[in-house]
Amino acid sequence: MAHIDCDAFYATVEKRDDPSLRDHPVIIGGGRRGVVSTACYLARVHGVHSAMPMWQALKACPNAKIVRPNMDKYAQVGRQVRDLMFELTPMVEPLSIDEAFLDLAGTEKLHGAPPALTLARFAQRVNAEIGITVSIGLSHNKFLAKIASDFRKPRGFSVVGRAETVDFMASNPVSIIWGVGSASQAKLAKDGIHTVADLQAMDRNVLARRYGSMGLRLADLAFGRDTRHVKPTRKAKSISSETTFNDDKHSRDELAPILRHLSEKVSRRLKAKALAGRTVVLKMKTSEFKSRTRNRTLPDPTQLADVLYEVAHELMEKELDSRTKFRLIGVGVSDLTDGDLADPGDLTQPDFAKRASLERAMDDLVGRFGDRAVETGLTYKRIKPRERLDENADDLQQDDGSTPPPK
Repeated sequence: MAHIDCDAFYATVEKRDDPSLRDHPVIIGGGRRGVVSTACYLARVHGVHSAMPMWQALKACPNAKIVRPNMDKYAQVGRQVRDLMFELTPMVEPLSIDEAFLDLAGTEKLHGAPPALTLARFAQRVNAEIGITVSIGLSHNKFLAKIASDFRKPRGFSVVGRAETVDFMASNPVSIIWGVGSASQAKLAKDGIHTVADLQAMDRNVLARRYGSMGLRLADLAFGRDTRHVKPTRKAKSISSETTFNDDKHSRDELAPILRHLSEKVSRRLKAKALAGRTVVLKMKTSEFKSRTRNRTLPDPTQLADVLYEVAHELMEKELDSRTKFRLIGVGVSDLTDGDLADPGDLTQPDFAKRASLERAMDDLVGRFGDRAVETGLTYKRIKPRERLDENADDLQQDDGSTPPPK
C-alpha cells in the first residue's frame, strides 16, 4: 500500500508557474477576511498553516507573498498527477485533489521492479513532467503508509516494513495516531499514556472499558493493524462554492448577484462531472462568526444554475433583516445522482427547456472564453473582481473517518 501526497500542492504549483516566487515564503489565500488555503514550507517555518486567518498568517510571516487560489488550475494539475498514478495501478483511491492511496500488490511483473523502485521512478517522473514534488509512504497497510508519507517532507520517501512495525510504532508519541488530537492527548496523558509504547503495554480489554470504541481503535493502531482495502471508486457527496467578503454585507442587492455567481459555478461543475443534485444547501456566516445552514429538497434532481439560484435565494430571503450582517455566503448541492436524471422539465413551465438550453450555451462560451465571457444582467458589473477571487470550492468525498479530511 502506498500513500502519495503532493508537497504544499497549491503553493508548489504557483512557484512552478512563477519562478520569482521560488525563494520566497508563499501563502495561498484570499483577502484580509479570508483564510490560508495552504502555505509553502518556507512560510510554515514561521508558523503559518492551513485554515489560519489571513491577518494572523501575515502577522506571523509579514514578508510572505500572497497568491489568490486558482482552483481550476490546481484541479488540472491534480488530474495530471492522478493519470500518472493510474499508469502504476488501477487500484487508486483519491482522498483529495492532491493525495491518494494506491494498492501496488501484484504489479512487480508489470513494471519489472518492486513497488519501492516503481514509486521512486514515479516521483521523478512527476517532478520532470509536471514540475511539482510528492512525498511517498509505502507499507503493508493504509494507516502506516499515511504515516510514512508524512516523514521528511517535502520530497519524502519512507518505507515501514511488516517486521519492524511494532518497534517503529512504539518509538512515537500517541499523537502519531490520526484522530488523537490535543483533547485526546490530554486525556491519555492524565492516565499516564504518552507514547505508543504505553498503549502497547496495556490490555485491549482495559482500553475498551476505559475509552470505548476509541480504545479498541487505539489497541489496533498501536500495533499497526489496519485491515482496510484501497477503494478505487470514491463518489462525491456534495458540490459547493462559497466566498468570504472583504466587508460585511446585509442587503439582498449586495448578496443576490454573488449568490447567482456561485450558483453558476456549482452548476458548471455538476455538468462537467455529469452529476445532478436533489438537495440545495445555503450557507451563510454572520459577522459574529455564527454559521447558518439551510437546505431544501427538490422533487427532481437538478444541475441548472437557474434552479439552484431560485431555491437558494428563497432560503436567503428568510435570513435577511436590517440588523444582521454576513461575512460569508455559499451554495451547494447534495444527494447527488446521475446527470441523465437531471431536470426532466415541467409542463406548467413551457419555457423551462428553452432556459435550460440557453444556460448550457452560456456554459459553453464560458468554457471557451473565460469566466466573464457572458453573464446575466444580475451579475454583470455587480460583483467586484476581488470577491470572485476570494471564492473557495469543494467537492466533498466519502470518508470513512480513518484518514484526515481533504486539505
